[in-house]
Amino acid sequence: MSTPEVNELSYNFQKLRWVKRIITLAAGTIIWHLPVPWDITPDAWQLFTIFITAIIGVLLEAFSIFTASVIALIAVVLLRVLTPEQAYSGFSESFILLILAAFLVAKGVMKSGLGRRIAFLLIRRFGRSTLNLGYCLVVTDTILGPSIPSNTARSGIMYPITHALSLDTGSLPTAEGRKRTGTYLMMTYIAGQTISSALWLTGMAGNPIGVGIAAQFGVNMNFGNWVFVASVPCIVALIAIPFVLYKLFPPESKYTPEAPEMARKGLQEMGPMSTQEWIMGITFMGMILLWAFSSLLNINLAIVAFLGLTILILANVYTIGDIRDGAGDALETYVWFAILYMISTQLNDMGFMKILGAQIATYFSDYNWVTVYILLTILYIVIHYLFVSQTAHLLALYAVFLQVAVNAEVPVALMAFMLSFATNLFAAITPQASSSNILFVGSGFLPSRDIYKQGAVITVLNTVIFLLATPWILWASSL
Repeated sequence: MSTPEVNELSYNFQKLRWVKRIITLAAGTIIWHLPVPWDITPDAWQLFTIFITAIIGVLLEAFSIFTASVIALIAVVLLRVLTPEQAYSGFSESFILLILAAFLVAKGVMKSGLGRRIAFLLIRRFGRSTLNLGYCLVVTDTILGPSIPSNTARSGIMYPITHALSLDTGSLPTAEGRKRTGTYLMMTYIAGQTISSALWLTGMAGNPIGVGIAAQFGVNMNFGNWVFVASVPCIVALIAIPFVLYKLFPPESKYTPEAPEMARKGLQEMGPMSTQEWIMGITFMGMILLWAFSSLLNINLAIVAFLGLTILILANVYTIGDIRDGAGDALETYVWFAILYMISTQLNDMGFMKILGAQIATYFSDYNWVTVYILLTILYIVIHYLFVSQTAHLLALYAVFLQVAVNAEVPVALMAFMLSFATNLFAAITPQASSSNILFVGSGFLPSRDIYKQGAVITVLNTVIFLLATPWILWASSL
């Protein structure tokens, strides 16, 4: 494409973005001046307006979620909706600091090469068929889940391996070539990650936010009880997903005898485990153990992450220079999480969520709590077609749906866990449903139409499995 054409496309893109920004601002202005409904206070309505305007800006892609959040922070302070102390309160939340520290630890996992080695070891042992390769990718991501609290970061580790597997099994990113193995492997990884992220509290960066919101409703979630409650439906789903995709959307090539050899060569090139990998592995296992027994030992989750990070820095696995050069995404996530969580919390403190939940609950007044529970779960999942961020979805709707459930006398722990799991279950529903999908969507092996079709099947499968597991979730969450 010539330079003038590139410049014109860039100009048109920027022009369209400014149009979207004007639309976002106009929507916010209209909502701000609407009559305040029900018994909501003016301050709560103004804060809601700023919050929903930020979400609209993200949905329209007028702003990045970071930019929209910072603008929202500026607005709540300059418009005196909140005091500066209230506005900055999110930055001191323990679980948000956990996300920051765990992001940095994840950099150590990637830098040390431990994640890549684990993947190659599994593929060398089990990778003789396309179906086995699908299971290898899913299992590997599940193993990485506790130590890497970002599904996007795990995608960064697994995408090069998945891409190499696709190529080395004779698949090409063309209309015909991708059908050999590439489409199946790419989609299986995306689908499997919906479950690996739901299995671990640290499996997706937004999970701790759900924990924080649930705590406001009296629900105690920690690393140990999260994985216990999630274990049964997640194990069933992890077994089912590769097989269902293999049967409904079969790859042209069923056997991949070359994959173990590719993994063997990869391990040979890596050589024996380095000192950095040993330190990373031991630190990783120590963090998992401390997280698992954090309640028993009365240890703060964030301190565990900072302890792990400190060990990696002292051992030179991850250096201060690495933090300076590559911690931008961690800092960005920390800032916008803190801001949006603060707004969500302040709305709850002002009674906004309770009032809104009571109004929505009027539509469910004729149903028993089991029906309400099922309808809320399905609605929460389906509505993600409108979102481009799992965390934005959680921040916008989690507390509202949980309040509706409370009003309908749904067991609050059951609903809290289900909504937390559902925030991960819908991550394959569209190409843009999760930022972790982006690398795979751009690979050439996975057209968007295939994600919409196969993603819908996987989302239905996930939903059915977790709803059928309701008796287990109800019992386990009550312990």
